[in-house]
Amino acid sequence: MEKRRIGPFAVTAIGFGCMNLSHAYGVPPSPEAAEALLLEALDLGVDHFDSAALYGFGANEELLGRVLKPHRAGIVLASKCGIGPVDGKRVIDGRPETLRRSCEESLKRLQTEVIDLYYLHRWDKKVPVEESVGALGELVRQGKVRAIGLSEVSAKTLRRAHAEHPIAAVQTEYSLWTRNPEIAVLEACREIGATFLAFSPVARGFLTGKLRDVSGLEAKDIRRAMPRFQPENYAANLRLLDGYAALAAGSGCTMAQLALAWLLARGEHIVPLIGTTRSEHLRENLGALAVRPDAETMARLDALINQNTVVGPRYNEQNRVEVDTEEF
Repeated sequence: MEKRRIGPFAVTAIGFGCMNLSHAYGVPPSPEAAEALLLEALDLGVDHFDSAALYGFGANEELLGRVLKPHRAGIVLASKCGIGPVDGKRVIDGRPETLRRSCEESLKRLQTEVIDLYYLHRWDKKVPVEESVGALGELVRQGKVRAIGLSEVSAKTLRRAHAEHPIAAVQTEYSLWTRNPEIAVLEACREIGATFLAFSPVARGFLTGKLRDVSGLEAKDIRRAMPRFQPENYAANLRLLDGYAALAAGSGCTMAQLALAWLLARGEHIVPLIGTTRSEHLRENLGALAVRPDAETMARLDALINQNTVVGPRYNEQNRVEVDTEEF
């Protein structure tokens, strides 16, 4: 498989984001099905797995610890701190003492002595980012973490953090229909030598072309609260898919593969994180590594789906204020 760099690591050019195996898009798969999918990803050559303390309130890390421990030496294991459960509720807390405690808890759940890539999941704006990153830097010095990442931050915050301790990776939503990283963060990552991890690379299912009716989304599906998935907005966005499907057909690939191939072609420092619960989608997504859109296709994609043609913001107001990313 094609490899790309994240800090000191060479990883598969498409990583596995494990959130879907524990929560977010309705009822997660059974533990047995989740284990089988992780092992299949390993068999297919995936060596980069991304989790967080938030996912399933620790259940996702426990899953990865149980399944991946025998394969630990051959993989890059990533997790995140800074968001966790307090009395059953999701709370952002970037205080150094909280991050240190979270790391110890994650190490136990992951059944490992060191986390390869440890992200600050959200910048707690009540705490200077230098203090939070300084605490993560201390974990590096103690040998509990190998490299540090940030999630959903602006270029300004990234540079402040990097001045405190080298930042190896930035993780933010990025796809044809979410272009915010193009404002400043992608270039900031290039400048400091950080890798950009693109989550939701197929636009939370939209760019697969298979989600045509959002009325059937399960009650706990997080897309129900996202403006782009509200019926009126989604109906408008669906009008983009006919042209997009034609471009995928012309490229000899599926719509999901074209979305991933577009990201891979945007820069060598970009690594998409796929998230799926199904074997056939895992294999389809990894097939994107063989797709090479030509310059004309890339230009037509950029013109068809972008911040000016997509209807609705990506987050509702509550989630929007939690992130630090630039907005158009």
